[in-house]
Amino acid sequence: MIIVTRLNGQEFALNPDLIERADCTPDTVITLVDGTKYLVSESLSDVTRLIREYRALVIAEAQRAIPPTNTPTLTAVDDAAPQTVVPLHRRER
Repeated sequence: MIIVTRLNGQEFALNPDLIERADCTPDTVITLVDGTKYLVSESLSDVTRLIREYRALVIAEAQRAIPPTNTPTLTAVDDAAPQTVVPLHRRER
C-alpha cells in the first residue's frame, strides 16, 4: 500500500495495483480500475515515485523470502526418443 494525503490533510493507504491512471488537473486525481477517484495533495511525480518504491519493496521482500537453493539444473528431454500423443477419449483403460 502507498500512503497518500487527501486535500483536507487526512492520510490514507491506497493499493497501487488498483490504480488505472493518475492525472494532474492541476490537483492530482487518482482513478482506480473501478472508477473511484481520489483527489490527493501529492504531485503526479510523487505518486509515481511512491508506486515505484512500493513495487521495488515487494520485489525485494519476495527475493528475501525465497531461500537460495542448490537444486540441479534441469536437462532437456532426449529429442531422439519417439513420443506418441494419445487423445484422452481414445486411451485404453
